[in-house]
Amino acid sequence: MQTIAVFFGGQSAEHDVSIITALTSIITPLELTKKYRVIPVYIAKDGRWYVSEKLKNIALYQSSQLADFLSRVKPTGVICGNGMKLLVPARVGRKEIQVDVAFPAMHGTHGEDGDLMGVFEMAGVPYVGCGVAASAVAMDKVLAKQLVYAEGLPVTKGIWFMKTTFELDPKAIQKQCEGLTYPLFVKPAHLGSSIGITRVTNKAELTNAIEVAAHYDDKIIVEEAVGNLIEVTLPIMGSEDLTPALLERPLARAEDFFDFDTKYMHGGKKGKGGAKSGKGVSGSQGYSQIPAELPGAVYDEAIRVGLAVYRTLGCSGIARVDMLIDSKAKKIYFNEVNPLPGSLYAHNWAHAGVSKVSLVERLVALALERHAARTTLTTTFDTNFLKQF
Repeated sequence: MQTIAVFFGGQSAEHDVSIITALTSIITPLELTKKYRVIPVYIAKDGRWYVSEKLKNIALYQSSQLADFLSRVKPTGVICGNGMKLLVPARVGRKEIQVDVAFPAMHGTHGEDGDLMGVFEMAGVPYVGCGVAASAVAMDKVLAKQLVYAEGLPVTKGIWFMKTTFELDPKAIQKQCEGLTYPLFVKPAHLGSSIGITRVTNKAELTNAIEVAAHYDDKIIVEEAVGNLIEVTLPIMGSEDLTPALLERPLARAEDFFDFDTKYMHGGKKGKGGAKSGKGVSGSQGYSQIPAELPGAVYDEAIRVGLAVYRTLGCSGIARVDMLIDSKAKKIYFNEVNPLPGSLYAHNWAHAGVSKVSLVERLVALALERHAARTTLTTTFDTNFLKQF
C-alpha cells in the first residue's frame, strides 16, 4: 500500500482555504479508494509541520482547540534525499514514515508558488501538480501574462510596479496609470483567491487600492477591466495529453467581481448573476454556470486558449486557467492561472464525469509518471575539475 502525504495549511493568506481543499477533496477521496495510507501533514502558520490522525477532522480547525492541540504535539521532522521521510514523534523517540507520493494542497505563498515543490524535487519524491517553474510563473501574474502575450494570446492592458517604487514616488505611479481607462483592477501579483484585489472607478480610489495590494505583496498590477464582461474558468488535467473539464462561468455581476468574499463566504451571492433556471450550481467557489452558456464558437475558442496557456506555462498534473470574455467583441483575454485550484475544482470535474475519487487517483498516477520520466534524466556530471586545485 502506497503512502501518500497530503500537505496543507502553511504561512499563506489562503491557509484556511487550503485546509478545506485537503480534508474534503483530497484526503477523504484518497481514503475511499482503500489503496493508500494517507498521512495528513499540517503546516501551521508559524511554519512548523505536524502529523496526526486527528488533523483529518475539520472540527479541530473550527474550534479554539487547535492551538492547544498543537502545543501538546511535537513538530514533525523530515529527511530529504533519495525520497522523503517524515520523522513523527512517538512515545519513545521518533518513527519514520516513508512518503511514496506527496500531494500538496497548499494555496498561495510557500506552497502553490513553487516553494514546496522545490522541497519535493530536492527530496526526489513524486508529487502531484505543477512543477517548480510552472508554479512560480503561474503565481506571478506579471510573468505569466508576459509569457502568454509573447505567444500571441491576448491579455488586458495594464502596468506593474514594485511596492518600493510606489513608496518612493507614488505620483510617478499615478501618472503611469493615467494611460489606462477606468474602471481598473488593482491586484497583488502573487496571491490567489482574489485576496487584496480592488476594483476602482476613479483616481481618488486608486491610491488606497494600491496600498491594499501592497499590504499583501511587493509586486502590484493595475489593469483595465474588460467591457461586456463574461468571466470564465477552465480546469485542466494532464502533462502531455491534456484533458479539459467544462468551461465554467462564475455568476456575479461586474460590480460584484469574483473576490474572496464572493467565492467563499456567501455562496457566490446567489442570484446576482442572473442564473438561468437549472443552470446554476454551487461549487467550491460559489454559484456557477456549468457548462458556461456561450455561443459555440466562443466556447470552443476559450477551450483552445485555456489549453494553449496551460502548455505555454509548462503546467502539469492539474491547474485552472481563468479568462475574461468581451461578449460583444467576442474576444477572449487570458487573466491568470491557478496551479492548485481550490478544492481541485472537484465540482466542475464531477459535471465532466470525473468523480472526486477518480480525480485524485488520476493525479497520483500523473505524479508517478512524471517522476519516472524525470529519473531517466542525468542531473550530475563527473569531471576532474577538483584535481587541479
